[in-house]
Amino acid sequence: MRVLSSVESRGRERSIVYARRVRWDTFLEDLGSRVDVVKDPDRAGPGRDDHRLRGAHTPLSERLRALCEAQRPASVALIDGTTLAGRLRAVGADWLAIADEASPCGLWLVPFASLVAVGLAQAEVRDSLRAASSSGGARMLWAMVMRDLARRRVPVSVQVRGSHLLTGTIDRVGADHLELALHDAAAFRRAGAVHGHRLVALAAIVWLRPDAHVAGR
Repeated sequence: MRVLSSVESRGRERSIVYARRVRWDTFLEDLGSRVDVVKDPDRAGPGRDDHRLRGAHTPLSERLRALCEAQRPASVALIDGTTLAGRLRAVGADWLAIADEASPCGLWLVPFASLVAVGLAQAEVRDSLRAASSSGGARMLWAMVMRDLARRRVPVSVQVRGSHLLTGTIDRVGADHLELALHDAAAFRRAGAVHGHRLVALAAIVWLRPDAHVAGR
């Protein structure tokens, strides 16, 4: 094996640095042109890139809403490591409802802030890119859902960040928090059943489950 002289070694190092710089310069120039195309989609060429650009303007909420309308199954991975599998039943402005038809509890309400990923089959990926119709529910915020549960006096189970599961009834909802009267999940909110209260930040909720088997009695 031939040993490179110091001059040859320095020359080779300069060549490598130059090649890398050229590659990164090309990459950055290409990024700049892509920004121009995104701002003006008419500049995009036909085919695969054009399809990707259309997807670039689609928010997660719209893709989930399209899946909901198509009645497609999905698995939802959350920030606490929980995975919920079922069918999307509703998608609001910043939350979704997923139903597990095999579970007696049935329905989980999940704020977008606790989503990590949504698992889909290939057919579901295509369905998610289709335009979803607009509805009143699409504008409903997470706090509005919590207020409706408070109005209905529905017992709930609330998973909050830090692996804490709270059960009780929502007494009232503030601008960024809810007040939860703690009691057993199988009970109604009665003075003798309540053993404490919690002010829970709405942003700390991973998922919430209405305890329908109690509310439906």
